[in-house]
Amino acid sequence: MLRAAMIVALAGLATPALAEPCAGGLADALGTARVIEVDAATLPRVGRKHFPATLPLARKEVVLTFDDGPWPATTPRVLDALSRECVRATFFLLGRNAAASPQLARRILAEGHTVAHHTFAHRLLRAMAPAAAMAEIERGIRAVDGALYGRSDPAPLTPFFRFPGFASSPALLKLLEERGIVVFGTDLWASDWNPMTPGQELRLVMGRIEAAQGGIVLLHDTKLSTAAMLPSLLRELRKRGYGVVHVVPAGLPTY
Repeated sequence: MLRAAMIVALAGLATPALAEPCAGGLADALGTARVIEVDAATLPRVGRKHFPATLPLARKEVVLTFDDGPWPATTPRVLDALSRECVRATFFLLGRNAAASPQLARRILAEGHTVAHHTFAHRLLRAMAPAAAMAEIERGIRAVDGALYGRSDPAPLTPFFRFPGFASSPALLKLLEERGIVVFGTDLWASDWNPMTPGQELRLVMGRIEAAQGGIVLLHDTKLSTAAMLPSLLRELRKRGYGVVHVVPAGLPTY
């Protein structure tokens, strides 16, 4: 797969590097433009829909994120589309789905994507006591990391988390920051929880990307319309001159 063209630290320093060809990808693949390392110590929460700060993206850069997987009926189609375009994304997995489809979770990781966390069963944590909510988060982490690495530690190997329904609370945000876990909101979304055709979804999400000139994009790899729409979205991003940025935890190896 494609090695990122550059790695950018949150301090804002960029180190250019030549990109390697993407084995098995399209000859004119969109590719992954660069990698950003994110550390909770300097950027504990990102996404302007929910927080004051977001990732340090340039104009016409997007970060593709997928929630709620892995899902056998649709996630493979999403991964195939990303692979053809040599694009890397971030997947916020549910623990119950990773436990049910561990080989699919491992495929996501093996293909170079960032695998992050989204609780065990998609419960809305804001309505729960903080201790119970943290137990749900930790159960999800154990299930995902168990499927990926065969370990069951409540501290995640990839310290990225997204709240189901974005239902955070000040107490939970503080607890996650103390544990060094970056909380992801989003800058825009595809609204793919609503019934629509792939064409309707493409027009909707591309219109929002153009209006914002990039940002963190929320999609769901569990949705058939998204799986069907994604190849066209990636082609459209390339056509319109957008670059895809891959997000990784600070200090972990990049590819």
